[in-house]
Amino acid sequence: MLGPALLAASRSPRVRSLVSTSRVSRGLVDRFVAGESASDAVAAVRALTERGLAVTIDHLGEDTTERAQAEATRDAYTALLGRLSDEGLAGSAEVSLKLSALGQALSGGGSSFALENARVICAAARDAGTTVTLDMEDHTTVESTLAILRTLRADFPWVGAVVQSCLYRTEADVRDLAHPGSRVRLVKGAYREPRTVAHTSKAEVDSAYRRCLAVLFAQGAYPMVATHDQSMIEAATRLAAHHGRSGDDYELQMLYGIRTAEQERQVGMGRRVRVYLPYGSDWYGYFMRRLAERPANVAFFLRGLVSR
Repeated sequence: MLGPALLAASRSPRVRSLVSTSRVSRGLVDRFVAGESASDAVAAVRALTERGLAVTIDHLGEDTTERAQAEATRDAYTALLGRLSDEGLAGSAEVSLKLSALGQALSGGGSSFALENARVICAAARDAGTTVTLDMEDHTTVESTLAILRTLRADFPWVGAVVQSCLYRTEADVRDLAHPGSRVRLVKGAYREPRTVAHTSKAEVDSAYRRCLAVLFAQGAYPMVATHDQSMIEAATRLAAHHGRSGDDYELQMLYGIRTAEQERQVGMGRRVRVYLPYGSDWYGYFMRRLAERPANVAFFLRGLVSR
C-alpha cells in the first residue's frame, strides 16, 4: 500500500514542498541523483565509464507547463551532448528524454512542440556520435510518445523506445517495435496506473515482462533490459544464450546508485551494463518514484522527518 501512496504523493504540491525543503532528503537524493549541474553529470559519467559501465543521462524534469521551460531543457541537453563529445565520453554515454519535459502536455500543439525539441536534441546527439532514448511516462502519454518516436526514427533510426510491462497494451507494442536494429528498453513501470489499463499484481507484471523479453530477443531487436530483479537478469542472459546473442547484442540497465556491485559483476562477466544517471535540480518526481520502489529507504526517510 505504501508504494501507491508515494506515487500519489509525487503529484502533490504540499508534499513536494515538505520533501524538497527537508535536509533529510538530501542524503537519499545524493544516492539516486548525480548532482544538479552538467559538470556533476559529466564527472559521474567519467567515473562510471572508468569502471567499464555505459551511461544514459536524464536531465531531470517533467510535466512542463511553460514553453520557455521546455526550451531550457532542450538547450541543457544540447549543451550536455556537446560537453560529452568534447571530453571524449560520447562513445559510452547517451541521453534519455522525457517528452513531458520538452512540452508534450502543453495546450495548443504540445506534441508537435515536444517533437521539434526532441529533433534538435537528436541532431545534437548525432553530431556528438551518440544516441537518444525516449523515456515512457504514464499511460496517458503512450500514444503521443510512440507517434513522436516513429517520426523521429525516419531521420534518426537509432532512437530508443521504452515500454512498460505493467501496461496491458505493451505486449502488442513490443511486437510492433521488435524488429532488427530497433533499440527497446523494457521496464516494469514506476507510475501509478489504474486497473483498467495495467496489471496490478507483481506476478502479473513479472509474467508480462518475461513474455516481452522473449519477443525482443526472438524478433531481432536490440533489447535494453532495465531491471534490478535478479530473476529477470538471469532470464535475459538465458534468452541471449538461446538466440546466440553476444555481449554486444543486448544490454542490461540499472539505476545510478542501486546494486552497484551487481553492475560491476555483470561487466566482469563480459556483459554490457548501462547506468541510468539522472541529474538536475528538479529531482522531486524521480526521487519519490525511487522511494516507492525501495521500502527501506522510505523507513529511513520518515524517521528523519519525524526527528527534525
